[in-house]
Amino acid sequence: MTVTVGAVLCDMDGTLVDSTAIVEQVWTEFAQQFGLDVEEILATSHGRLTEETVAQHAPAGSDIQLICDELAAAELERTQGIVEIPGAATLMHALTSTDVVALVTSAPRALAELRMRAAGIPMPVVTVCAEDVRNGKPDPEGFVKALRDLGRTDQEVVVFEDSEAGIKAGLAAGARVIVVGNVACRAADGLLRVTDLRGVACDVSVDSTGRAMVTLTVPTNDAR
Repeated sequence: MTVTVGAVLCDMDGTLVDSTAIVEQVWTEFAQQFGLDVEEILATSHGRLTEETVAQHAPAGSDIQLICDELAAAELERTQGIVEIPGAATLMHALTSTDVVALVTSAPRALAELRMRAAGIPMPVVTVCAEDVRNGKPDPEGFVKALRDLGRTDQEVVVFEDSEAGIKAGLAAGARVIVVGNVACRAADGLLRVTDLRGVACDVSVDSTGRAMVTLTVPTNDAR
């Protein structure tokens, strides 16, 4: 598939950065602390704000903000095993030379900066992180804000996402969503998939108004 768009919005964990081991460690510790089922937590936490997951699973009366602060502190101390999703650094180096790309993540900004740096991936100028939204994915607020910050609300947009919550958010924002990885959910049915980002190429051009545009070439062998 080849498509020319005015904006490319990328999730982080699972889309650009592989931090699976750390995420599972932290949620396992949370589950053990409160006697919860970690598999149930992991089944619903990916792509969502930490506050929403903690509020859903923590015992009644828990100090949600304190728990979230403790989880954030634990994640900020751990970078071992963080690597790029193959092809992410190359793609983002090409895209961050333009003004058409944004990072939209449910992670706090400090954590996003830490993980992107650990994986060797450049941060876009425009980033929408956990503290920048009131409603996390699957609400489209983050993607809508990113488009507004880019000044691209009138342009076609591509979203790269790997979670059910993120896919739903991208679709709700009116984007063409490309699924990264093997998430299985109804929201992903019929969408183009890529195993990773190694086959994704981009070419930057300028339209008649002088604005940068990106032509993405995405392999179609993973379409489902």
